[in-house]
Amino acid sequence: MSMTVLVSLVALALIFDFINGFHDAANSIATVVTTGVLKPFQAVLWAASFNMLAFFFFELKVAATVGKGIIDPSFIDHIVIFGALSGAISWNLITWWLGIPSSSSHALIGGMIGAAMLKTGPAALMGSGIAKTLVFILVAPLLGFVLSSLIVIATAWLLRGTTPRRVDRWFRRLQLISSGLYSLGHGANDAQKTMGIIWLLLISANLTSRDHLPSWVIWSAYLAIGLGTLFGGWRIVKTMGQGITRLKPVGGFAAETGGAMSLFIASGFGIPVSTTHTITGSIVGVGAADRMSAVRWAVAGRIVWAWIITIPASGMLAAVAYLVGSKFL
Repeated sequence: MSMTVLVSLVALALIFDFINGFHDAANSIATVVTTGVLKPFQAVLWAASFNMLAFFFFELKVAATVGKGIIDPSFIDHIVIFGALSGAISWNLITWWLGIPSSSSHALIGGMIGAAMLKTGPAALMGSGIAKTLVFILVAPLLGFVLSSLIVIATAWLLRGTTPRRVDRWFRRLQLISSGLYSLGHGANDAQKTMGIIWLLLISANLTSRDHLPSWVIWSAYLAIGLGTLFGGWRIVKTMGQGITRLKPVGGFAAETGGAMSLFIASGFGIPVSTTHTITGSIVGVGAADRMSAVRWAVAGRIVWAWIITIPASGMLAAVAYLVGSKFL
């Protein structure tokens, strides 16, 4: 692999990270914008700042899982990386254009699986890492659902007798904290996936070991996702913020806090989860805690279908990109 190809693939990974930021910006800002706590530009500045602050609070366990736990590095070459990134980016752009809140994380993992399978077959796949990822397709939104529901119920019990106007005023302020925490979790989990793919590339090029992730990779990934968030993903904000259920500041606080707790748990165990799945489950939990009819189940169902097809769709796109890359790289 030439240095030109290596640099180009690192740049492509950071482009994916940037697209991840604006594609998933809705996850961080939808609730705080649609409840009127912050204006859109204020919200993305707030979210982007906390995306990058994740560097100081979380170990690189998710990066290790993506870099060494999904595909065996000994089977990887630059064409597989090209295919994986191209498939993930293509799927992200398609779903962003259609306003579908799909998972950038699962698009990347699907791309890795699709490109590696085309090259070597199932021998390259690492079952334990893939199994954890697949299990958390269900666990992450369920955990967000449960935690957010409990927060809403506990808040309603603690503040019984308090006037709605006072509750609204308090939680407009508290939502600044909860949205910041959710963005911190977003940066901790999603930016590390890009670190992992660059780490995998550097290992395959014999430029680093399996035990060392260069600091420039860490900083560039956090910066790219922060800049992507700053540009925002407005097509998806409306779906996430009002399409599933109507949120008030107390509901936005509960959804963001439950989602943040879920991401902190997953990141602590090094599990690459979907921030999209997590916040969707949290928002549904808020609506369901009020009453089941408050949730627009048809909208939620369309989102779930997007979750189901993301890994195979991005895998197929990655396989096509691998074939193209094998001809020209």
